[in-house]
Amino acid sequence: MDAVLHLVLFQPEIAPNTGNVGRLCALARARLHLIHPLGFAITDKNLKRAGMDYWKSLDVHEHADWKAFRASPAAPKRLWLFTTKTEQSFWDVRYAEGDGLVFGNESSGAPAWLHDEIGATQCVTIPHANAELRSLNLSTAAGIACYEALRQIGLP
Repeated sequence: MDAVLHLVLFQPEIAPNTGNVGRLCALARARLHLIHPLGFAITDKNLKRAGMDYWKSLDVHEHADWKAFRASPAAPKRLWLFTTKTEQSFWDVRYAEGDGLVFGNESSGAPAWLHDEIGATQCVTIPHANAELRSLNLSTAAGIACYEALRQIGLP
C-alpha cells in the first residue's frame, strides 16, 4: 500500500526526536524515511522510549544516503523541504497525497546542495513570532507539517 504522506529525516542526530516522529508517523499512517548516517543506533533505548510500542506499527525505511533514498521505489516523487532559509510559508502551498516532507538534522538543518536539488519553489518554512530564535524542535516541526498536509489532503 502506498503511503498517504512521507516524512523524511535527513541525517537525524537525536534519538528521542526521531522516536517522536516515528510515533507521529505510526498514528498518521505516514511512511518514515531515515537518511543515514544517523547520530544514534536504531536500537537506542531513547528512540524506543519516545516511539514506545508504536515503533512496531511504523512503516519505516532506512536509506544509506540521499542518493539511495532518491533511487528507492518506496520514496515519494514530490518533496517539500522544511527550512529556515526561505520565506515561503508552508501554509501557502498545496500538498498532495504521496508528498514527502523533508527535514534537516537538529544541529545544521539541510545542506545547501539539498536546498538546490529540491529547488526554491519546493522549500517552505513554518513561520514563528520571535525572530531572535532559530527554529522549532524537529519533532514539533514534523508534527505541525504533517497535520497541515493531512488537513489539505482531506484524510483523517
